Amino acid sequence: MAENTQADVKKLSFERAIEELESIVKRLEDGKVPLEESVAIYERGEQLKRRCEELLRQAEARVDKITTDASGQPTGTEPLDVQ
Repeated sequence: MAENTQADVKKLSFERAIEELESIVKRLEDGKVPLEESVAIYERGEQLKRRCEELLRQAEARVDKITTDASGQPTGTEPLDVQ
């Protein structure tokens, strides 16, 4: 079942993953979830967090940095160094 859950997470958009992650955080903060369920949704939250981080890294890699000349005028773009 865990493999299916991970596969499902890998298909989520950033917006859907962050929405679900926020819901999990709220439930855990409320403190009204039984222990076993808390552990299960925490694990799901970790998967969602990794998915969001992965999607953000992909987006950052696609962003271009604007280059300027000595007077500050744009001269073009180059890939953003995300290291």
